[in-house]
Amino acid sequence: MPKQKTHKGISKRVHVTRRGKVVVRRSGKRHLASSKSRKRKRRLSRPAELSSGAVRRLKDMMLRNH
Repeated sequence: MPKQKTHKGISKRVHVTRRGKVVVRRSGKRHLASSKSRKRKRRLSRPAELSSGAVRRLKDMMLRNH
């Protein structure tokens, strides 16, 4: 059986840390930033760790597409 290919769309958006946590960039900082507070924009620039349920859905999605 051939090897599974990595889903390139997900691999560009998701980063797995050394301890196995899945980290993504937060959404909402691309445009309309003048109406958002400085504190909110600072929080949005930090990476977010995905919950276990989201990680399960992500892995399921990667396997279903290939």
